[in-house]
Amino acid sequence: MREQLAQHAARLIAESGITDYAFAKRKAARQLGAAETQHLPSNDEVEAALHSYRALFPQPEQRQNLPQLRQEALAAMRQLGPFHPYLTGSVLSGSAGPDSDINLILFSDDTKAVLLFLLKHNLEFEDGEWRLRIGGREETVPSYTLTSETGTPIHLVVLPENARYSGIRHHETHADIAAVEALLV
Repeated sequence: MREQLAQHAARLIAESGITDYAFAKRKAARQLGAAETQHLPSNDEVEAALHSYRALFPQPEQRQNLPQLRQEALAAMRQLGPFHPYLTGSVLSGSAGPDSDINLILFSDDTKAVLLFLLKHNLEFEDGEWRLRIGGREETVPSYTLTSETGTPIHLVVLPENARYSGIRHHETHADIAAVEALLV
């Protein structure tokens, strides 16, 4: 059932332009008659299904759009360099479509430092919070959403500096500036 939910959620993301994986998983569960299930697939499972779906049903704009999204991600990462940014999500994995957003992880022990940086550089943004598990504990961390010149949402999640060294990053799922540059060669 988890695999079916992941595949259906991936199809919804690819065909409907949904960018919120949690929403896509819940919608898939409702559509498959499993609205009450507590065993939804992980984001990684949906991402793998989305990658397979896009490999089976390639969209011409996807091939053109992915390099552009990676260029936009790289530009944002360079600008946010003091916070040691990492690219994650569909733009890194290659499963991004025309409606995909860019997801960056930043590191700073001073949660206001990123906010002040955005204000200092006159970058328009929306602020929020992100709940995730760090070191076995559920934590709420600051997040910001920017919009690129082409209208692509760029989500920034700010983690404490020690998370940068905790081993939560894997080269398959997290890419620094040099790794993103290598993808564009």
